[in-house]
Amino acid sequence: MQEMKEIRQEYLTGERPLFKGENLKIYDTIFADGESPLKESSHIELYQSMFKWKYPLWYAKDILAEDCTWFEMGRAGVWYTDNITVKNTVIEAPKNFRRCHGVTLQNVNFPNAAETLWNCDGVTMEQVSAKGDYFAMNSQNMKLYDFQLVGNYSFDGVKNMEIHRAKMISKDAFWNSENVTVYDSFISGEYLGWNAKNLTLVNCTIESLQGMCYIENLVMKNCRLLNTTLAFEYSTVDAEIEGKIDSVMNPSGGSITADYIEELIMEKDKVDPDKTVITCRAGNQEEKMAV
Repeated sequence: MQEMKEIRQEYLTGERPLFKGENLKIYDTIFADGESPLKESSHIELYQSMFKWKYPLWYAKDILAEDCTWFEMGRAGVWYTDNITVKNTVIEAPKNFRRCHGVTLQNVNFPNAAETLWNCDGVTMEQVSAKGDYFAMNSQNMKLYDFQLVGNYSFDGVKNMEIHRAKMISKDAFWNSENVTVYDSFISGEYLGWNAKNLTLVNCTIESLQGMCYIENLVMKNCRLLNTTLAFEYSTVDAEIEGKIDSVMNPSGGSITADYIEELIMEKDKVDPDKTVITCRAGNQEEKMAV
């Protein structure tokens, strides 16, 4: 590969100052007012640099950004870009990462993550925190480790995703998703997982009003349900719950095991109760459940 040129401590303004830049190492540089400074660039390394205006990396490839900062107006920062790694960075701008392939994020903070990571393919995230609605809509082939999110409507339509050790406060998470597995995580939010297919939760703690409804093939292993009511409506479910469940309503089929269920609602005109096996470890389930 061609030798890389170094750029140090520049203050770049105006539109497209490094348009189609190639083989650049950029240090301590500020990209100020002016759109698309690195549009259609390739083989770029950025260190301790700042983006202060819109659309910095569009149609780019082979990008490394380390110890950098996207300010609020660096919005829609990385679109249509392939093979990008971002480390130890704060991205204040919303609507980042759209239709990208091969995204690696390590120790990244998104304080304004609205509409971030849409329609991306091949995403690895480690120690990422985000605040904002509609995070990661319609992305696929994702692996997340030590993730924190405050924001509703997250992961709508995602496919093929693993999440490990997450903390999520997120209404309507995982709607319309397929092939999602979550390990060792805490999730709080109403209407969790509606219309999903193949949603698996392992060693998770959930708090959710009307959570896990309208799901095709919901699997829960060694999970806890705190203040979770009207769960599993019209879902096919294989659930092993530690502790009690506050209420279960009209599951379509499968099995549910818990210490006890405070309220079990089975409306025979809507579901066939015989299709769901209910097991209560605490014993006499008739005393624990109102049918």
